[in-house]
Amino acid sequence: MRKTLLLLAFIIISTLSYAQNSMHGIRVGLNISNLDFEPHPNFDNNHRNGFAIGVFGEYDLSKKVAIAPEIQFSAEGAKAQDLRIDYIQIPILMKYRFNDTFSVGAGPMAGVKIWEFEDGMKNFAFSVVGGIEVFITSDIFIDARYHYGLTNVIDDDSTFEAKNSNIQIGVGFKI
Repeated sequence: MRKTLLLLAFIIISTLSYAQNSMHGIRVGLNISNLDFEPHPNFDNNHRNGFAIGVFGEYDLSKKVAIAPEIQFSAEGAKAQDLRIDYIQIPILMKYRFNDTFSVGAGPMAGVKIWEFEDGMKNFAFSVVGGIEVFITSDIFIDARYHYGLTNVIDDDSTFEAKNSNIQIGVGFKI
């Protein structure tokens, strides 16, 4: 499945790279993440501070609308060592530009867990993401995003269900 997701990301980025109006770049960010448990856990569930780094493309569909696929590493989960989950993620955002400096975006995101594979956490996670973006200069922007998990990340037969919840503050550089 991981190879399929990476192949899909490669095809999307390759196909869209022929668009006339496009932008590519690098984005880094700070994550403030946690797991939302149901029912409420009887243990400390503190947030985890992590980071994200990746590459993006943005391809105009019209003057106001663009599609923006990305590939990023993201350190998420909760603070406890056994609740940390690191992902390679593929968000695909539809962006609406209000003007040359401000846009909003939303879309789906697939994630493949990396590092540990038999730790009681699922290897794949699906989320929705939404955010805002402000260009400081024509090549540098800051953004804020919120990711919310749609899938239970716990793999074992547990009495708990947990979903990712992540706030991401980032800066990007257009190449």
